Amino acid sequence: MDEKKKKNSKRIILIIIALILFICAAVYIGVYLYNNYAAQHEYDDISTSENSQSNGQTVSNPIDFSSLQSQNNEIYAWLKVDGTDIDYPVVQSSVSDDFYLRHSALNKSYISSGAIYTESVNSTDFSDPVTVIYGHNGYKETMFTSLHEFEDADFFNNNEYFYIYTPQRKLTYQIISAFKYDDRHIMNSFDFNSQDDLKNFQNTVINPSSALKNVRTELDTQINENSKIVVLSTCITNQKSNRYLVCGVLVKDEKTD
Repeated sequence: MDEKKKKNSKRIILIIIALILFICAAVYIGVYLYNNYAAQHEYDDISTSENSQSNGQTVSNPIDFSSLQSQNNEIYAWLKVDGTDIDYPVVQSSVSDDFYLRHSALNKSYISSGAIYTESVNSTDFSDPVTVIYGHNGYKETMFTSLHEFEDADFFNNNEYFYIYTPQRKLTYQIISAFKYDDRHIMNSFDFNSQDDLKNFQNTVINPSSALKNVRTELDTQINENSKIVVLSTCITNQKSNRYLVCGVLVKDEKTD
């Protein structure tokens, strides 16, 4: 009889463990699905696909910055990347560089997919020799997940530009390269006031050593000490020590109305 009780007790314990694992798995899947849904619909009402129109002196600005900044005054730009779903506001926190890793650009509420953001080491007028813009990978096709489309050579060749809007300007960047890089903090690892450091990083962008890379050899402008490069940086799934970079150089700076 005692042996039977022991077997029943073990069976009950195993059932309880199985139930706990099932509940944990269900919660994990539920959170994952919710986070993906939230990421996909966070910017439904404000993303834009409108093309700018030029009147010869200025181009129209499709972004309603007044409305956006009334919701969050830390929104200072808008990023749009050809051929991808990347069509988002850009923010920079005045409190903490990692704030927007897990907060919305719209109202600063918590969201696991975060926002597209820069850190305080970069100015918000894109006048730095190198500006790094960060975004998460892995939330369906949201944030910077679709940067990985540039791993395909045909996609890379057919999508040359990305655009940054500010309240007064439209900046056009030609994509120089897209490649796997290590996880060093670029802005802390190079002193871009040093011509040697700047040149070394520019050489990396022009000719990455990575086996996973695509490079554009014919550019609209030459890369030199006056070039303005923007690096779009995201993670690589299951590779914590690597990042995927899409690098563009400023080729056109237009005023907007």
